[in-house]
Amino acid sequence: MTFKYDVIVIGAGHAGCEAAAASANLGSSTCLITMDMNKIAQMSCNPAIGGIAKGQIVREIDALGGYTGIVTDRTAIQFRLLNRSKGPAMWSPRAQCDRGKFIWAWREILENTPNLHIWQDTVRRILVDDGEIRGVETVWGVTFLARCVVLTAGTFLNGLMHIGRVMLPGGRMAEPASYELTESIAAQGITFGRMKTGTPVRIDGRSVHYEDMEVQQGECDFHKFSFLDNGVRHLRQLPCWTCFTNDEVHEVLRQGLPDSPLFNGQIQSIGPRYCPSIETKIVTFPDKPQHQLFLEPEGETTRELYLNGFSSSLPMEIQIEALKKIPAFRDLVVYRPGYAIEYDYFDPTQLKHTLESKLVRNLFFAGQVNGTTGYEEAAGQGIVAGINAHINCHGGEPFTLGRNEAYIGVLIDDLVTKGVDEPYRMFTSRAEYRILLRMDDADVRLTEKSWKLGLATSERYELLKRKREAIDRILSFTRGYSMKPALINDVLEALGTTPLRQGCKLAELINRPQVTLLQMAEHVPALKRELDTITDRKEETIEAAEILIKYEGYIGRERIIADKLARLEAIKIKGRFDYNSLQSLSTEARQKLTKIDPETIAQASRIPGVSPSDINVLLVLCGR
Repeated sequence: MTFKYDVIVIGAGHAGCEAAAASANLGSSTCLITMDMNKIAQMSCNPAIGGIAKGQIVREIDALGGYTGIVTDRTAIQFRLLNRSKGPAMWSPRAQCDRGKFIWAWREILENTPNLHIWQDTVRRILVDDGEIRGVETVWGVTFLARCVVLTAGTFLNGLMHIGRVMLPGGRMAEPASYELTESIAAQGITFGRMKTGTPVRIDGRSVHYEDMEVQQGECDFHKFSFLDNGVRHLRQLPCWTCFTNDEVHEVLRQGLPDSPLFNGQIQSIGPRYCPSIETKIVTFPDKPQHQLFLEPEGETTRELYLNGFSSSLPMEIQIEALKKIPAFRDLVVYRPGYAIEYDYFDPTQLKHTLESKLVRNLFFAGQVNGTTGYEEAAGQGIVAGINAHINCHGGEPFTLGRNEAYIGVLIDDLVTKGVDEPYRMFTSRAEYRILLRMDDADVRLTEKSWKLGLATSERYELLKRKREAIDRILSFTRGYSMKPALINDVLEALGTTPLRQGCKLAELINRPQVTLLQMAEHVPALKRELDTITDRKEETIEAAEILIKYEGYIGRERIIADKLARLEAIKIKGRFDYNSLQSLSTEARQKLTKIDPETIAQASRIPGVSPSDINVLLVLCGR
């Protein structure tokens, strides 16, 4: 049997869902192929979305017209805004979600998306003719012909799970691995490797002594993930809890190290350095007497709990014995032990910034198959791959995001320029322009781009226009309204800030860390009337305006730097040089430039091993 589509998406994880929804919403006939329709957008590790830098990515996906933020808001059971004590460039939303409801919310969206079909099956090989993708073939013998294919297979490619010395094939616990597909892709000259990740034990909440733990409550204010004015507020707040390991726990874990696949040679691949297993923690930090653990709910009605910080591949009896040394878990009952999983990934330096393969036309890669980890990183790649797959089918300019435009742009540029030697996770420190890539302005940065593509809806675009207009009015008012010392000094002293000696503009007062727009509105009737004209997303809009006032200098300076570096982005060099013949370049630079074949001078400057002197050589040659 044969079916024909514009776009085929392999895998219905977070990357696959966003890719399929994007291509279908843009008008491409799309088929999403998944092993199990009941595991669509499964959160195989912690059922949480967001966190440091990850939360910004989800806001960007939403601004582009994706669904991860919407689904998160609908299914959140605890919401928090992290890093409130720091500047707004570091603020990051995070939500614990109901795992089961998350799946069904995504499935409801996908099943009601025009142009999108879902097929339950496993892809065994890709079909390529003359260097161009033609479709895929499944284990059921079905052929899907397509103009573009997006691979988002996650950890399923030759997946192998480890619990102590026990090894089981699988892409997730109780789910089969995918075989033959890696070999089919590698036959096209695309290189691949192995990576490892892990997940912790799942606990029966009825066995926990919560009185021996510290409770961690959620937050309920106007913050959320989606920019849509959908009326969602995170009113359902379940608690999380924290506790610590101790010396007794560590001693039991040390006894199990000879049977740990991470230390006995059973696992050869590299795992995420920033999210180590508990056995790696006690080996790497032998003098640390304790490690913090976070106990987090998996849903509103289930007793299943996730023990964040205790990822492990040790034998299950060691895991349970060690945990019982913690007072809160002295009567521990578990649903399943933690395990590690090895899987195949493909070298992302063989991709363009559109996430299309350089070796097979119209074949796209997104998610963990590119060496990343995390739902958010996967979803961000997925929406970009889905957009570009549609463009390749129907025409248009490639859609890419710069490092000064989005964390998604930083993520993809890092992948295709630097490659990976461990599972890649986004951090705020990876972005040069953090002040420009805040969570509050993702819609300002990206929604108009997406609206012009036809992905972001008119509703989103109208909301953006009203937000911009409201912010402009607030900025204009505060910059033009004069404040007199006699009218405001008592208020300033009460707020703990220096009184005025002479008059100033209201914006100068808002610039002070102790002063907010809402505080001033209580004492400046004209400002209150101005703020009351905001009809939707009032609190969010006021916050965004206040950030622009308080950080105007920092934002301006960073934009100047970004604009200067953007000039190097405009110097196209792809296909202009035979790098191996340029003896004035270092040997390493010749090798790296030949492998990556960068699009621009700016991209070349970010390749590890390409020095400033090498860039100067290229600039001179470009001048000639």
